[in-house]
Amino acid sequence: MAKSSHQPASASANDAAQPANSALPTPALASDAWTTLSRPLERVLGKRSANALAKLGLDTVEDLLNHIPFRIAQRGELLPLDQVAEGESVTVVANVVSSHMRPMNNRRGFILNVTISDGEHDLDLTFFAKHQRPLAFHETKLSPGTMATFAGTISSYRGRLQLAHPEYEIMESLEDLDAAQILRPVPIYHSTAKVPSWHIHRAVATILDTLSPGDVPDPLPQDYRDEHQLISRYDALRAVHQPEDPEQWRAARTRFAHEEAFVLQAALAQRAAQVAQMSAPACPPRPDGITHAFDQRLPFILTESQLKVGEELRDTLSNSTPMRCLLQGDVGAGKTIVALRAMLQVVDAGHQAVLVAPTEVLAQQHYATMTKMLGELGMAGQLGANENATSVHLLTGSLTASQRRRTLAHLASGAPSITVGTHALFGDQIQLPSLGFVVVDEQHRFGVDQRDKLAHNAHLLVMTATPIPRTIAMTVFGDLDVAVLDNRERSTISTNVVPAYNDRWMARVWQRAREEVDGGGKVFVVCPRISPTEDDVQADLVEQQIDLMERPQMSDVETLSHRLQQLPVLAGLGIGVLHGKMSSAEKTEAMAAFIAGQTQILVSTTVIEVGVDIPEATLMVIMDADRFGLSQLHQLRGRVGRGEKPGLCLAVTGAPDGTLAAERVAAFAATTDGFALAEADVALRSVGDVLGAQQSGTQSSLRFVSVVKDKIIIEHARQGARELIATDPDLTHHRALAIAIADINARNREYLEKS
Repeated sequence: MAKSSHQPASASANDAAQPANSALPTPALASDAWTTLSRPLERVLGKRSANALAKLGLDTVEDLLNHIPFRIAQRGELLPLDQVAEGESVTVVANVVSSHMRPMNNRRGFILNVTISDGEHDLDLTFFAKHQRPLAFHETKLSPGTMATFAGTISSYRGRLQLAHPEYEIMESLEDLDAAQILRPVPIYHSTAKVPSWHIHRAVATILDTLSPGDVPDPLPQDYRDEHQLISRYDALRAVHQPEDPEQWRAARTRFAHEEAFVLQAALAQRAAQVAQMSAPACPPRPDGITHAFDQRLPFILTESQLKVGEELRDTLSNSTPMRCLLQGDVGAGKTIVALRAMLQVVDAGHQAVLVAPTEVLAQQHYATMTKMLGELGMAGQLGANENATSVHLLTGSLTASQRRRTLAHLASGAPSITVGTHALFGDQIQLPSLGFVVVDEQHRFGVDQRDKLAHNAHLLVMTATPIPRTIAMTVFGDLDVAVLDNRERSTISTNVVPAYNDRWMARVWQRAREEVDGGGKVFVVCPRISPTEDDVQADLVEQQIDLMERPQMSDVETLSHRLQQLPVLAGLGIGVLHGKMSSAEKTEAMAAFIAGQTQILVSTTVIEVGVDIPEATLMVIMDADRFGLSQLHQLRGRVGRGEKPGLCLAVTGAPDGTLAAERVAAFAATTDGFALAEADVALRSVGDVLGAQQSGTQSSLRFVSVVKDKIIIEHARQGARELIATDPDLTHHRALAIAIADINARNREYLEKS
């Protein structure tokens, strides 16, 4: 169901029995390779329409057909306004309640205010112009009582949600329609202000008129469709885009849910079958080795959960069947020490172990943590090293040429060791001749293809600090065993929501920051973006809207750090910045200054979301907390209270009461249990959002399947996919399914290149 732009991702119905990887003759022209579905939209709809749709990531016929309407409206039925949220592009159906045009107060020009309603909730529409004439046109069309479909991006003014300069389409009067037209639903698509839902619907209608069943290959095997009474993909596309009634639309979406689940489960089953054919070095524990010595020097006692999971990993590493395990636990559960003990077992067996982190900041944190925990056990070849010592190496893009050469030479020697690095470890020039174990931290930052490439013929442990409900873990990580660290020992962290509009409360935020620093603590301040950027609005309206919008712009690192430096209450404090556009050296320097106490307040983006471990950090201020997901908020909160002192998290938000964004922040403040928050996130958002982009390495989001509501579909898909892979592991006779899985893998490769 996802976008396919890497190669012609469609096959004719006659291709079903051909091998998925069969060689095809090289076309003389690019257009010779186009199928009906892979044709560029420009060739079908024209350049102007194609350019508009490209802004939604829709480039081919298949892309457009796979842009499925997420809901339908009945003519005469109003879509509820209570779920719209600031910053979202929305399409709503509502009645005009009132409209009023007046001159602007502080500059030349006029403003038209329109109020629409669904019968329970109101929403304001705002139109600006230098002259009355264009606004008079809108005022005439949007007279009270008119029903229309409105599309635009939700913003906020004086605590009320509004749409500024929305696109709209007046709905036909019911008196002008026959009975069949009245009953026919109106599809509502995810859209933008400049490409409203009804434009997409018209474009899809043009495409559907050119299709025949043979143009649409079906990834679902015929016997599976028959067993579950599912319509073909061709029929489902017609039913979901042009439904005759709501039942037909729902039946089509059910079919797509089966397809999404089946393709995902087939990919996982195929991957598991491939792993089962491999072998990894057997790494049985050594009673007198470095692992035993490490346990003896630990200054604390391992928790019952850490010991239990450690025993499971120990037993799995002891044989030659490749381990494929997901280790998850809440913030502070101790995943790092569990992974390190497993790595030491592999070193004891004479093999190399590597840990891959998504960012240099996190890689350096892991390296510093491991070398500190190992002490003389990590100093092989150095004066004062323990007799069982190994060496620990760091491999990131910021190493000097000489440092990189030395590290690469040691890795190529195959000597038992531990290496911590970023995706630089995926490079073709990296040689690890005795690799026995790969640990991938923050799995969602890497696609499955990348981590499997590195862990070929080696044991693999993937870790996530984002707690994942069991149902999701079983669905998305179906090729992995799941180990859970279910207890933790942490200082208490309290969380308070701070309304951004309340100047007195905001002043207290920065006063509290001063108090934390004066008490020996450090302060994180997180912003959703690096620098101020304008939203995508009409350029000639931006200046006119400035004096009308009273809500502060979304916080950014550059603006806020400058402002904090000017606050008298923070006078004399060092205020640093950290964000993704800084060079590796600049990031390292900023973090080092914060750790050393040269700066006491660090204004950052979410680059510090995971892994950063600074025991002195006691206060986390999250600006525009409503802009973040629950799991992200939880990870940010986990950066404080890691030492002896309790932590405090202040979630600053301007989200209006009753909105989904406000509910999310309230849920975050209500509990510090990461697994409870993950369950809440499933209820509030899609599974893909909960997991984060590329969490599964397969889909950035599950669009049709709900792991909460569709457990039966998932189980049927898993069973059917496993049976199919058992009989046709290479999908030689199921070409359309093979292509769907290949597209997943292609997107994984793209993700790595963009990371």
